[in-house]
Amino acid sequence: MKRWKADKYLYLMALPGMLYFVVFHYFPMWGIVIAFQDYNPFQGVMHSDWIGFEHFSRLFRHPDFWLILRNTLVISLLNIVFFFPAPIVLALLLNEIRTAMFKKSIQTVVYLPHFVSWVVICSMTISLMNSDGLLTKLVHAIGYPQLQLLMDKSLFWGIITVQSIWKDAGWGTIIFLAALAGINPDLYESAKVDGANRWQQTVHITLPCVMNTIVILLILRLGQVMNISFDQLYIMGNPLVKEVAEVFDTYVYQAGVLQGNFSYATAVGIFKSAVGFVLILTANMISKKTSEHYLF
Repeated sequence: MKRWKADKYLYLMALPGMLYFVVFHYFPMWGIVIAFQDYNPFQGVMHSDWIGFEHFSRLFRHPDFWLILRNTLVISLLNIVFFFPAPIVLALLLNEIRTAMFKKSIQTVVYLPHFVSWVVICSMTISLMNSDGLLTKLVHAIGYPQLQLLMDKSLFWGIITVQSIWKDAGWGTIIFLAALAGINPDLYESAKVDGANRWQQTVHITLPCVMNTIVILLILRLGQVMNISFDQLYIMGNPLVKEVAEVFDTYVYQAGVLQGNFSYATAVGIFKSAVGFVLILTANMISKKTSEHYLF
């Protein structure tokens, strides 16, 4: 009670965020019970028939289950390998800019794509890469006349990854720039006295000082490997690339929401959450045993 009284204004500031999680994340969790029912909206949760794990069994027996799982994991892996390091590299580069006005201008430019919706970004991509698009014409001009960028399955994952980097890499630098701002300047001064150049200072001072932030964000990111942007995949997908574009989010929309199979859609969501939960625990355990950086 003493802490509550002493920090009452801090708790008051945190109240809207806590209410958001309670109302939109914790309170709806009681609804996961419909994953174990043959849910009927007219009968309600209390009176729908209980069928146990039938929906989960149906998911695992689905002929496209392994294909959907592969696509989801591959796209997430590409994001971890290429997208996750992008904000770190960009933050390190921004941190090296000494002119304050120029630095703020660059930050503003790289932040802006985050506020553009996926609908706009995907529409721009489609306009540039359709049969009459600028990028398609450039590809044809350099000697690939038969290549259709939006219809080539081998290019789809790369296009999706580049889109994600362009949209959110700048926004992701905020956390890392805050971590970089907390590094003691005396460490750099001592390194300069010892003759360390900028690269050596980055490797031996900057990266070790922000490693805790990097590891924690990586662990949290692993918990989201089953969650892919629905808007992005749904808009960019087409029948010719469906084999590599179908992920759990689009599958839930097609097989669950559009067909009214709310119980089945909930079962798929629980499966996704369970996989993410296991990955977070595993990654945190490995990090805890191999380094000093861990989440809990």
